Amino acid sequence: MFPSQDSLKKNFIVPSPAGDVAAPTGASLYARFALAGAICCAVTHGAILALRFGMVGGFRQVIQAEGAGALLTGFGPTAAGYFLQGAFKFGGYEFWKKTAIDVFGVEKASENRTAIYLGSSAIAEFFADVALCPLEATRIRLVSQPTFATGLLGGFSRILKEEGVVKGFYSGFGPILLKQVPYTMAKFVVFERTTELIIKQMGQTKDQLSPSTMTTVNLGSGIVAGTVAAIVSQPADTLLSKINKQKGVAGESLTSRLISMAGQLGVKGLFLGLGPRVVMVATLTAGQFAIYGDIKRVLGATGGVEIAK
Repeated sequence: MFPSQDSLKKNFIVPSPAGDVAAPTGASLYARFALAGAICCAVTHGAILALRFGMVGGFRQVIQAEGAGALLTGFGPTAAGYFLQGAFKFGGYEFWKKTAIDVFGVEKASENRTAIYLGSSAIAEFFADVALCPLEATRIRLVSQPTFATGLLGGFSRILKEEGVVKGFYSGFGPILLKQVPYTMAKFVVFERTTELIIKQMGQTKDQLSPSTMTTVNLGSGIVAGTVAAIVSQPADTLLSKINKQKGVAGESLTSRLISMAGQLGVKGLFLGLGPRVVMVATLTAGQFAIYGDIKRVLGATGGVEIAK
């Protein structure tokens, strides 16, 4: 799942910040953060989609029943959607974190870093979901109605033409925010604090760690972050799955439906299926942070401000 250092260097040829070449700053730096985030999210979500095909019925059964093209149904929107989302999520997180540091100053930001991690990730996820929602709506339509269109562009164009931007692409924006924002907040804050704790126990700084050691740290912190994020977002994930499968009563608001369903399910019902989801999300998150860190290093995008004590 994880690209090797040699592969990254061959595919992303950029100047090294070492020596006489200045490290990237400003827009150039954040563009690299965004690219690293885009790649890590597209790769991991694409891998999870392929894994689901293998686990649910298997590749051979899907091909026999629906043809080889069925394996790619929804893959285009998934890859494109999470490529965009990853760019806004990771690049945006770095941007808003730096903005907060500039406003409050490094010392005060360090003292309140948990709040900054939470706020930066929440804002970044909001804009990431704005980018993701149209492609996610297209993916859902292609999967639920195989004859709707032949691919991403066709499905996107038809929804835009027949339903418009708001109804066609953003009718599910609220539910996506309800699920994704708490998930992303937990994901980033736990990753940051876990990484800080691990490196502190090593008695070194990030700059002193070898690339392979830093990748291992990112994997370990990602597993912890993914586990916590899965637990935090599980109730919302369960409720949204139920909403997508059941039609609401005419005139009933989304909030009323959510409250009613939560009451019917209870605590036990809201956390049903948590075990498998923890495994999936922890794996996904660990992969994202490991790939993100490696690509940032290869791109020379190491100029972000650290506020960990």
